[in-house]
Amino acid sequence: MPRRAVSCVVRRSESMFVPHPMPFACRYRVEVEALCKIYRKLVANASLNSKALAASNPGVIAKAGSSMDGIDRSVFRELLHSTFDIVTEETLMERIFCAWEKGYEGLPIRLEGWLMGLSTFLKGSQAEKTAFCFRVYDLNSDGFITKDEMFALLRNCLIKQPQDEDPDEGVKDLVEIALRKLDMDKDGKDYQEAIAEEPLLLEAFGQCLPSDRATMSFLSTLQA
Repeated sequence: MPRRAVSCVVRRSESMFVPHPMPFACRYRVEVEALCKIYRKLVANASLNSKALAASNPGVIAKAGSSMDGIDRSVFRELLHSTFDIVTEETLMERIFCAWEKGYEGLPIRLEGWLMGLSTFLKGSQAEKTAFCFRVYDLNSDGFITKDEMFALLRNCLIKQPQDEDPDEGVKDLVEIALRKLDMDKDGKDYQEAIAEEPLLLEAFGQCLPSDRATMSFLSTLQA
């Protein structure tokens, strides 16, 4: 008897979204002051670049409300690549940006969101990092990581050969392996439980956290 298709693979755990009891800003004053300076510099530089672009292209009309209210996609992606050594494909870059500040998905990152997001990136607990990765992988933000979402996240990981009859077959195999690892009992087990049992699965669908080396290097600059 063929196995019934499973659409909901891993659900979120409500405990994953409990606010941090002691915000980053309260615990690390020196680091926060340095992060605020970096934020203001990034926003100011982006604003200058925008004005320079507008000046060199008189025919370009700036969109209403397009003045920098925060860190936009292009600045954020460059930061992920150059500062945190996150080299990943376009879909994940966009998802990291959208998941960075809960409640402000897709909007320029505000100062508060910048600080809280970096709290997870730099000194977050396992539960906080798990919650962040889940938001990144939950492409439609419905509280589940489905097989279709797994496929979308993993399809760019394999090199497809021209002679392959079904170039996506290898991706489908990866999805089935991930399904068995994350939801062995087909019971919609929550993501937090799966990662607690096997921490190496935290970034199973692509890198969305900085390496330890990049984290330590960035933290050292905040103390300078």
